[in-house]
Amino acid sequence: MSDYDVTGRVKVTEPRAVCAAIKHIFRLRYPHFAEQRLDTLFDDFAQLYRGERPGFHACETGYHDMRHVLDVTLAMARLLDGYEAEQPPHLALGAQLAFVGVSVALYHDAGYIRRRGDSRHQHGAEYTRTHVSRSARFLREYLGAAGMPEEAELAAKLVHFTGYETHPEQIPLTDPRHRVLGALIGTADVVAQMADPAYLEKCRDHLYPEFVLGGMTHQRDAEGRQQVVYASELELLEKTPAFIQSTISSRLDATFGSLYRYLNVHFGGRDPYMAALHSNRRYLEQRLASEPREQLLSGPLRAS
Repeated sequence: MSDYDVTGRVKVTEPRAVCAAIKHIFRLRYPHFAEQRLDTLFDDFAQLYRGERPGFHACETGYHDMRHVLDVTLAMARLLDGYEAEQPPHLALGAQLAFVGVSVALYHDAGYIRRRGDSRHQHGAEYTRTHVSRSARFLREYLGAAGMPEEAELAAKLVHFTGYETHPEQIPLTDPRHRVLGALIGTADVVAQMADPAYLEKCRDHLYPEFVLGGMTHQRDAEGRQQVVYASELELLEKTPAFIQSTISSRLDATFGSLYRYLNVHFGGRDPYMAALHSNRRYLEQRLASEPREQLLSGPLRAS
């Protein structure tokens, strides 16, 4: 797997490298922000995912791992920067809400981390269906203990923009800026993972096993009958191009208002995330159309 983000410049397997990149963005955008708060945020995250936080196991999920979360958080900071660059002062989110957004991105998958007192589950992927609500619980506890009770409650709502347990339109938010912040978080989660150079391999080698453990390979229809969603890693790959397309149209564009356009602003005119996302889709479509399916079950699946 690549250690670097889609630009090849930031090592997204290293919390301190991502923290440094985000501190640079904040330093330029919010010059009066106390950036040591980001140091604490990322140090605590590293302890959680490495199994060094009291009461928690280390991260066990190969798809929803430290690299994925750091990649999403970096994308979130870039989206924030692009958004803020185009807003008049009365519409800007400001440093405190930006910090909340980065916090939610960084802990949006904390719900996959097993607590040591849990005797019912043997692997973090077993929380797949409920991991967003568990992440909300973690954020509420973590930010609350840090002396930010209002931010904790907001974060517990905003994290639902990354999942499917609650539709974003049903999340109770009264401040329009909070809804924008949630949509930016949801956008970052989608574009970062689908732009990953190893996205297709991670779907095959890690996401499918997580789906098996999480009970996501089958679902019940309206009549209560059990239906197969993904019978194998191969079927998941076969359905991935259509899934990417539907996610762009229904989630990125319709639900989140095409906010990925602010990546163009941050990067000065070219969005490497959406370019890589579409490259991954086209590459898989070409492989599916040109060779026996079995060849997709081993070896690299990289668009570039």
